[in-house]
Order: sequence, then structure tokens, then C-alpha cells
Amino acid sequence: MPKTRVVFYQEDASTVPVLDWLDALPLKALNKCRVRIERLRELGHELRRPEADYLRDGIYELRIGLVGGNYRILYFFYGQTVAVLAHGVIKEQVVPSGDIDKAIARRIKFEKDPTEHTYQEA
Repeated sequence: MPKTRVVFYQEDASTVPVLDWLDALPLKALNKCRVRIERLRELGHELRRPEADYLRDGIYELRIGLVGGNYRILYFFYGQTVAVLAHGVIKEQVVPSGDIDKAIARRIKFEKDPTEHTYQEA
């Protein structure tokens, strides 16, 4: 199975929500998030609990647990080979529905114009 291409959703020319969120995390959480993103790249649609889970309306979560916090990166698939990281959240009991709604809105914008909403490193 070929690797899944993982891209970051870009809101506009200067806003990449997941990268902004990752930059604010403690180093240990950031490193665990990177490992989970790599697992998504390797396994794509095959990634399952406890590492990932389906939430609703085409939105999935990468699950990262650390003492003192449960970190989640919300994502969706675009076609068979692209996973788009759309939103980060620190979860308490459940992922707040407002955060899922935000990821859904980002998925809709991405689907209308993938080029505009795909982050490209400079």
C-alpha cells in the first residue's frame, strides 16, 4: 500500500491552524503528535483505535495521549491518498462539537479549492 500524502489545511496565506496549534504545544506533546502524523502517513485509511478514530461527517481524529492531556488532531480524507490535517484540540472527555464543526467547515472549503487551502512550505 502506498503511503498516504499528509497535508496541512491552510486558511489563508498566513494561517495554518494545525501548525499554529502544534507550535504552541510542549515539546513532549509535539514529538508524540509528529509520531502519530507519521503513522497516518504510513497507514492512511487503515489507521484505527487507539491511534485514530472516526468522529462524524467525514472527520477523524488522531489520538495522542500524555499524562496531563489528551491531544487530538482532526483530519479528513481527500480522495484515497490524501489526509488533510485541519484542526487541533486538547480533549477533556469528548471532542467538542464546535471543534468538529470547524473541521467540517474547513473540509468544505478545502474541497472547493484544494490548491488554495493546501499549505506549501516555502
